[in-house]
Amino acid sequence: MLNIIVFGAPGCGKGTQSELIVRKYDLFHISTGSILRTEIEKQTELGKLAEAYVHDGRLLPDDLTVQMLSGILESNPDKKGFIFDGFPRTMVQAETLDHLLREKNTGIIAGFNLDVEEDILTERMLKRGEDQGRCDDTPDTIRKRLEVYRIQTEPLIAYYKKQGKLFKIKGNKPVGDVFEDIREVLDRLIYQDK
Repeated sequence: MLNIIVFGAPGCGKGTQSELIVRKYDLFHISTGSILRTEIEKQTELGKLAEAYVHDGRLLPDDLTVQMLSGILESNPDKKGFIFDGFPRTMVQAETLDHLLREKNTGIIAGFNLDVEEDILTERMLKRGEDQGRCDDTPDTIRKRLEVYRIQTEPLIAYYKKQGKLFKIKGNKPVGDVFEDIREVLDRLIYQDK
């Protein structure tokens, strides 16, 4: 299976690049952020619980996020692979994901870290907040989200680097150029695997 993680600070382009990867490689896209926004919109039980976390710029507790992810993996057993967009966000989630995938005799082949300077991230998210009306793209929430990212998610860089699966991609280039950098790595990995 072709299992990929796309991570980086909020506003780095994870969703955009994930969609391009999905189209090119026919993978199943798992975006925890999109799932949570949909649940909040529908005011489901999970959505109501998640709403307070999202509005404050905090991450949902690991056990709830993992439970949600596990259900998605279970209900899609015949996919060619998965792209995890915005997951894992903590070390506990990364270790749990490895465990869940090992149970299915598969694993992550690449973790793409989209690296973008903080001032560009802030500018992107403020514009996105204006264009899309996202409640989590306000100046205060953006500052909190970037701080949470630095504390909870940046350690994943060392985790995947140690496994030899980390690929740092400059995310401040045009969308097509960023995708081309990702595609080159994936094609090389797929070719080596055959």
